[in-house]
Amino acid sequence: MDQSTVTETQQHAATAIDALPQGGASPVSYSITQLSQEFDISPRTIRFYEDKGLLNPDRSKYRRAYSKRDRVRLMLILRGKRVGFSLDESLELFDIYDSGTGEETQLKHWFKLLQEHETRLEQNKQDIEELLAEVKSAKSHCQQLMANKTP
Repeated sequence: MDQSTVTETQQHAATAIDALPQGGASPVSYSITQLSQEFDISPRTIRFYEDKGLLNPDRSKYRRAYSKRDRVRLMLILRGKRVGFSLDESLELFDIYDSGTGEETQLKHWFKLLQEHETRLEQNKQDIEELLAEVKSAKSHCQQLMANKTP
């Protein structure tokens, strides 16, 4: 992951967290259909995130009512997935934020997750490079065999 992607993700996360409703903010709710259309995902995906504890809609009526907070969390989940974060890692970040431990603790945890993610990506990159070398070698071997069989 390059530095611009990390910086962009951090900026989006900070903006999204700042958008979370505070104290006396007026309640706004979204239906599962509205969120699934807005983020181009299925309602089943949203229910899956709910089952994992990532979203917590109000179920006081006959339908789920998702808050601004749920909408922001959904946006962060999807953005995290795009850059390779697992749902468990997203949940960790949400738990740290919810605990109110302070910005420094949150940033340290975020940095730790980014380091771990970078390590995994570097390993994946190395694995892919090794596989590509094997594929190229096999391809070259096939070409040699075909050249030798041509009358």
